[in-house]
Amino acid sequence: MKTEFVNDAKVMAKGQVTIPKNVREALGIDVGDRVTFIVDGSDIKIMNSAIYALKRLQKQMAGEADKAGITSENDIAEWITKSRREENAQ
Repeated sequence: MKTEFVNDAKVMAKGQVTIPKNVREALGIDVGDRVTFIVDGSDIKIMNSAIYALKRLQKQMAGEADKAGITSENDIAEWITKSRREENAQ
């Protein structure tokens, strides 16, 4: 389900803005969390930085499982087991 609404906030003297509560809730951000601003021309997105980092990682890793021959959850489990054995052998 896509959440869509409009909200605004006042920019203070030092460029600070309070993110409205409903926007913080929609982004899943809390006190101490970081946000990322993505600027594309005059369009700007604000995202939870942790979510943004995860999405970038997923994009960068796209296709890597196929290259490694990982095609199922069983393949992943086997890869993890093999990796742990190799680490423990060292």
